[in-house]
Formats: sequence, structure tokens, C-alpha cells
Amino acid sequence: MPPAAATKRGHAPPDGGWGWAVVFGAFISIGFSYAFPKSLTIYFKEIQEYFTVSYSEIAWLSSVMLASMYAGGPVSSILVNRYGSRPVVMVGGLMVSAGMVLASFGRTIMHLYLCVGVIGGLGLALNLQPALTIIGTYFQVKRPMANGIAMAGSPVILFTLAPLNQFLFDSFGWRGSFLILGGIVLNCCVAGALMRPVNNNTRPKPKTEPPERNGAAAEEAAAASDTGEQDESESQGCLHKFIDVSLFKHRGFLIYLIGNVVMFFGFFAPVVFMAAYAKHQGIDEYSAAFLLSIFALVDMFMRPATGFIGNSKWVRPRIQYFFSFAVSFNGVCHLLCPLLPGYVGLVVYAVIFGLAFGMVCALLFEVLMDLVGAKRFSSAVGLVTIIECGPVLLGPPLSGALVDIFGEYKYMYYACGVFMLVPGIFFFIMHYFNYKKLDEEKRQNAVQLKMSQDSNTAHDTDG
Repeated sequence: MPPAAATKRGHAPPDGGWGWAVVFGAFISIGFSYAFPKSLTIYFKEIQEYFTVSYSEIAWLSSVMLASMYAGGPVSSILVNRYGSRPVVMVGGLMVSAGMVLASFGRTIMHLYLCVGVIGGLGLALNLQPALTIIGTYFQVKRPMANGIAMAGSPVILFTLAPLNQFLFDSFGWRGSFLILGGIVLNCCVAGALMRPVNNNTRPKPKTEPPERNGAAAEEAAAASDTGEQDESESQGCLHKFIDVSLFKHRGFLIYLIGNVVMFFGFFAPVVFMAAYAKHQGIDEYSAAFLLSIFALVDMFMRPATGFIGNSKWVRPRIQYFFSFAVSFNGVCHLLCPLLPGYVGLVVYAVIFGLAFGMVCALLFEVLMDLVGAKRFSSAVGLVTIIECGPVLLGPPLSGALVDIFGEYKYMYYACGVFMLVPGIFFFIMHYFNYKKLDEEKRQNAVQLKMSQDSNTAHDTDG
């Protein structure tokens, strides 16, 4: 059957029921997509020694995997629009598994780049985007809450995989571990099996939405007024059949895209260098690693909490401002990091950073769906991820270059703070004007509709 993401809704999203099983499947799928590349770093030292390569060469392994995951976004969009989320996620799980099994027999570092980086990364792309897309077909009123819970899969699975990978490494080495991980990641196929398409033949819910949900209905009306032109182009059979390039004319989408491209240059680097920064200050390895555990724990609880807050009647109608605050909060957090003294200061930073990072991650795709609507989200996230793969790939190396040049980490944190604070301010300003424009368009549409009704009434009277 055609996927819900690519069809006009002939049903009311159930906002519950089997949808919570879908959220659980998305929790697993999204968790592996984001956590898997980070968790593999535990094997880098042994792989580096085995192949006699430099640290920079082995570090590219995770970068290639993440870049492939983001670059595969449009391909994933096309497949989701054509076949639906369930088969795409299951094929993605098989690809990641095959990549890890093949990598366990690798004889050169290029072999690992191809198997883990390219095949595994593309498999993760097929896991990530369908999981994000299907939530919008099952949820409308409770969608921020559902997205927040699903996005919590990343810190939970990372927190689980980190000690598991250390155990596998100590017991079986990197080759045996890759074989076992190839089996573990098949859980993504199970997650995909849970992603049953919404039955479009079910009758729409006759009841009206309760008063506290009027904010969500207003959002849909505002989005409809902003995307009227694009809906017409869809009815004319434009490229939406594969991927909707007309999104580049969508005002809200362009605001999101521009801000995110700048933001991603400073988004991942602070996590990558947190432990190294602590060691640079003379803190022992176990205490430095514990900072990441603190960060992951706070992040783990902050994501669903952000979903609950974003779903409230006070925040939901203007959720873009909440996202703007979260991005700006990250920037301020990084700017203050070098000013916090000693290990206690780093613990405080890890807690605050976990709060800020969790907020952004929980809202990252919810606000995109809020801007473009559930129908066009699949194409939107595909276009966004392929454009973002550049800053995702280059952000950490550029931040590392600042450490090499100055011999200190504080300039790297200042740079990341600026890369987060500037788009946060940009989002605040541009969404103020966007909301204002949407309200004007809504009023104009209401006046035009009233005039049309008056004209029809007068015509009927004359007749």
C-alpha cells in the first residue's frame, strides 16, 4: 500500500494505540542510527595499531559513517515515499549488519571505510529517516511528546553500547566484536516490523478536538496557508512523487535549513572533545570518561521531558521559539565552559550541556515537521540531511584544527559557542517575522473566504 507519508490524510492520526509501539520501534531505530557511529570509537586504538595507520586516518571511520548516513537522506526519502517506512527500516538493518560482518574480515583500512563507513552509513540512513517520518502519520496532538521519547533512543542506546563494546573488545577483539555487533544491529529489523502503516480505510474520528488542542489545529491551519502554493504544485503532479524540491520555495523550510547548516559546524565537536579537554587539564582517564556518562544520563532524561514541555498548550503553538531558545542555550553553555574551573566546573558543564543538547535533539525534527507538515516531512528531512552532511563531516576536524593551532581547547569551545548562538538568534528573529507573516496570510484567507461566501449568497438571492 502507498505510504502515509506521501499521501494526503484520509484519516485522523490515532495519537495512541499502536502508535506507541511505533514510537518504541523508532526509539530503537533512531538510537542505533545516532549511537552506533559514536560507540565504535572504543575499537579505534586496536584497529589503528593493527593496520598501522595514523589517528586521523582511523578517525575518518566514524566521520565517513555519519556523512554517509546524512548523504543517504534523499535516497531514504524516495524509498519511504514509494514503499513506506517498514520495509525501508528492515532493509537498513540488514545493510548495517552486512557491513559489520564484512568489516570483520577486513585486511585494509579502505575495506573498513567501505564496509563500516559507506555500507553501514547508508544502512543507518535507511533506519533514521523512516522512523522520524512515520511518527507524523500516527501522531498530531501528542507528536512533540512522541518525538521526544523516540529521540531519547540515542543516549539510551549509547549508554548501553559503551560498556557492552568494552566487554566485547576485552573478550573477542575487534573482529569478533564486529561479528557480534552485526547480529545485535539486526534488532533494527524488529523495530522496522513494528512500523505498521496507518490504515487509511479507518473512518475519520467524528469528534472535534478538545479546547486544549486548538493550538495544534491553529498550527495546521497556519501551515496550510503558508504552503497553499506547494499543495497546488502537488496536485499538478510535481516532483513530490520522488522528492519535493519545491520545498526550496518554502519560507519556513529555508529558515530551518540556513540556521541548521551553521549550527551543525558546532553541534557535535563539544561532545567529541569533552573527555580530551578534561585530560588536557590533568584529570585522570576514568574521571574524564565519567563526564560523558553524566552528559548521557542528563541527555537521556531531558529528551522526553522536552517532548512533554513542547506538547503543552503554552509552548506548542509557538514551538519554534522553544527551539530557538534551546539552540541559543547550547551556544551560551559552550562559551562559558572554559570559564568553569577544575573538575567540578566540568561536571557542571556536562550537566548543563546534557540539558541543552537533549533539548535541541528532542526538537530538531519536530520543528521541521511543524513547519512543512507531516505529508512533506519525508522529502524535507531528506533534503536537509544531505545538505547537513557537509558541516557534520567537517565540524569536528575544523574544531580539532583550532586545538592544533592554539594548543588549547578554549578557542574550540568559543568557536562552537558562536556557531550555536548565532543561528539561535537568527531563529528567534526569523521565526518572529514568519509567525507574523503566517498570521497575516491567515487573516487574508479568512477575508477572501468571507467575501466569496457573501458573493455566492448574493448570487443565489438574485437567482
